[in-house]
Amino acid sequence: MYRLRGKILLFTIISLFVGISSYAQDEEVTFQMNLSKEKLGINERLRVEFSMNKDGDNFNPPPFEGFKVVMGPSQSISSSWVNGKRSFSKTYSYILVPTARGNFTIKQATIDIGGETYKTLPKTVEVTAAVDKPSDQKTVDDVADESLHLVAEVSKGNPYLNEAVTVIYKLYVSPDISVTNYRPLDNPTYNNFWSQDIPVTRHTAQNGTYEGKPYRYVVLKRVVLYPQKAGKLDIEPLSLEIFVDVPTNRRDFFGGRIYTQTSKTVSAGKRTINVKSLPEAGKPANFGGAVGDFEFSVTATKKQLNASESLQAIVEVSGKGNLKLFQLPEPELPSALEVYDPEHEENIQTYSSGMEGKVSNNYTIVPSFRGKYPIPSISFSYFNPSTAKYVTLNSEEINIEVLEGPTSASANDAAGTNTSKQLVVPTGKQFHFIKINPNLSPIGVNYFFGSNTFYLLLFGPLLLIPIAIFSFKKREAIAQDVVGNKIKKANKLARKYLSTAKKELGNKEAFYVALEKGLHNYLKAKLKIETSEFSKEKITSILLDKKVDPVDVDGFIDLLKSCEMARYSPFSDVQMQNDYEKASTVISNLDKQL
Repeated sequence: MYRLRGKILLFTIISLFVGISSYAQDEEVTFQMNLSKEKLGINERLRVEFSMNKDGDNFNPPPFEGFKVVMGPSQSISSSWVNGKRSFSKTYSYILVPTARGNFTIKQATIDIGGETYKTLPKTVEVTAAVDKPSDQKTVDDVADESLHLVAEVSKGNPYLNEAVTVIYKLYVSPDISVTNYRPLDNPTYNNFWSQDIPVTRHTAQNGTYEGKPYRYVVLKRVVLYPQKAGKLDIEPLSLEIFVDVPTNRRDFFGGRIYTQTSKTVSAGKRTINVKSLPEAGKPANFGGAVGDFEFSVTATKKQLNASESLQAIVEVSGKGNLKLFQLPEPELPSALEVYDPEHEENIQTYSSGMEGKVSNNYTIVPSFRGKYPIPSISFSYFNPSTAKYVTLNSEEINIEVLEGPTSASANDAAGTNTSKQLVVPTGKQFHFIKINPNLSPIGVNYFFGSNTFYLLLFGPLLLIPIAIFSFKKREAIAQDVVGNKIKKANKLARKYLSTAKKELGNKEAFYVALEKGLHNYLKAKLKIETSEFSKEKITSILLDKKVDPVDVDGFIDLLKSCEMARYSPFSDVQMQNDYEKASTVISNLDKQL
């Protein structure tokens, strides 16, 4: 009887413990709005924070009626693991100043989390007359918000189509704080532009001003854009996460200022430029889209040569402009000259002002007959945005003289020479005349006896005998190597489940999502259960019950933790490569034991 009661009591305790664990693991989503104060003077500031305990998308703030946004939104994320439990928090912050006295309601903000839309509760704020001493106490986040500004400087706001526009991204930093690191969150894609990044080799701080105040600034990114469409075009914003050290009001034992580190998200706002179409008035018929300031030439490497020798005709455009975005004109050559497809060459550098250099097409020309052949002048047209006019350049006519070789009637006519027949002496450097009565044999006639097929069918089977014996012995040796087969099978299985992750190396988010999925798919295939919904403690228990080495179990759990932490922490390419190799080793080791 007492034993039965003991079993019932033990079962009740276990059920209670499992229920508490399930509740802790299935934490409810919270999304709430916090105000720094609910009553303030019209000369004070209000800090509004929207916090959530799970990551979400499509955050929409309220309109903040009665207030002006002076800073924000700034974003902060914190994530930690304590005793195997994950803690996550994400906050959007705004600094507001009231525009009038009275009672104002800050309405609901919304966000999508896990496929559902969550809303904050509205809150009322009372704005009174100005107070003598504003009670605003700047926090670390306030100081960071006031001291960091990312600005996109655009060289031209109203360019022509295909005219170079330079965008320089500068990070302005107040002398009161220091930047320790940064990482890009969202890079612009520059739709409807041809873009070329200009590498920034050194991040050198320079003195400057921002809104009339002294600041230091660093150039983080340069890009040259060539608009490919007329009208209003948007330049998407660049977003960065900046890690900074902010001074506090505390001092250390020696009197030095104590700093605290925080991270802020800054964004260079979206810029819009108005692209002008190229004028139709005065546009040449041969205009091919070149915009800039160019020079044009057509040259020949030889002007005198013998038949069957070659020369190069070079069509070249040099200068400043959209050198990579138009086609060169083609020369018109006499039909008696054999011309090969041109070789395109580019020698272009991209600076802050745009592309500079030259492009050329090299035509190889081989004359077959003696005579004189003119290469007519050709023209090249471009639009100069500095003068807002079209310019047409013409090349010089080139005369090619073939000194030695057979004479063609058409060549003589073109050159104005005697058209009488001439005895042609073969030199070994020219084409032979066409044979009138060739001695040809039918293509379809084949003789089997003595042919290659005859000897292949005769001796081929004899050559296959030693190959078959060697292959049989090789398969027999492989089949007897039990340990080796297990290792090969385990390595093959690891590559199978990690193939998607390997393709995403270098892309942090996609890599760790694929890695985590691959780990769970492996367990699902081996254990015949769905482990993606299990806690790490449950997975550990299952693997230990299967007599798996605890070292390998810990390695598997550490990889799952890395996959989760990677979504909120900066991971390098080296770390991703190490995690991939570690995952491959862990799966191989587990497969030998399961």
